[in-house]
Amino acid sequence: MPSVSLRHSVRAIILDEDDRILLCRFAIPKPAGSVVWAAPGGGIEQDESPLAALRRELREEVGLAVRTDPPHVWHQEVVAPGHAAGYDGVINDYFLVRTARFNPRGTLSDDELAAENISGLKWWHPQEVASYGGPDLFSPRDLAAPLTALITCGVPAGPVLLGL
Repeated sequence: MPSVSLRHSVRAIILDEDDRILLCRFAIPKPAGSVVWAAPGGGIEQDESPLAALRRELREEVGLAVRTDPPHVWHQEVVAPGHAAGYDGVINDYFLVRTARFNPRGTLSDDELAAENISGLKWWHPQEVASYGGPDLFSPRDLAAPLTALITCGVPAGPVLLGL
């Protein structure tokens, strides 16, 4: 059986005082016109710990400094060639970050964000995610269900496994 190369990434479930979640709008080039709303975060660099990567990604993408170690709440493995450029899929580990609402603006320029396919940031209320009927997708696709459970039940004893 051939080996599978998966991209290891970290993501933050950033919730404000009204339980709104901050999501990045990813304009995916293939297929053209695809849009996915996903938690901010990204790949773990060589010799970087997951929490160091999370802190770096949040500074770069949304301008949030995380000083404590947030709880690891979700784990996702997607094996699908083409899902992550140059990889056979992705492993996402999600951490919960509670903060006061802020105007997101990271250290990356608009051109640098565009190079990462990020074309916007938006605070979403969980009910907006659950009732959304437009053409855009969420990651994970059923984001409303685990998000509602996280808000309602609190931090799980161990990371919850997510699907695509």
